Amino acid sequence: MNDSTIESDDIMTIGELCNELGISTRTLRYWEEEGIIESVERLDRGNRGYDSYMVRRIKFILKLKDLGLTIKELQNLYRVYGDAKKTDQLIPELINILDVHIDLIDDKVAKLSSLRKEIVEYRQRMSTKLRESTGC
Repeated sequence: MNDSTIESDDIMTIGELCNELGISTRTLRYWEEEGIIESVERLDRGNRGYDSYMVRRIKFILKLKDLGLTIKELQNLYRVYGDAKKTDQLIPELINILDVHIDLIDDKVAKLSSLRKEIVEYRQRMSTKLRESTGC
């Protein structure tokens, strides 16, 4: 991705932006429909135009999605941010959401660790049975 292209003050069309970020135009339209991002200004030909501020917001949303945030969580963050337009309210909400995700990941890791232990023990028992049955 070429940050110099999208960090300029130029307005990018939806096609240009999606190409730069590797996402589909449908994704951005869906995020608008679901209230994750606000509708953007239409250019002279009716295309959506994205300024550098919106590009940074969309990059932030992509990072949050990579962290596993759901559409509902993204909508909630947008609502919190939109109510005050201040990060002092957004950041605590984001921290709470991330804490929930950390707890979920910790639970999954513990379950996977337990499952791994059970599989290793079962494999050892099967190896022992095989050796006993073949006399090796």
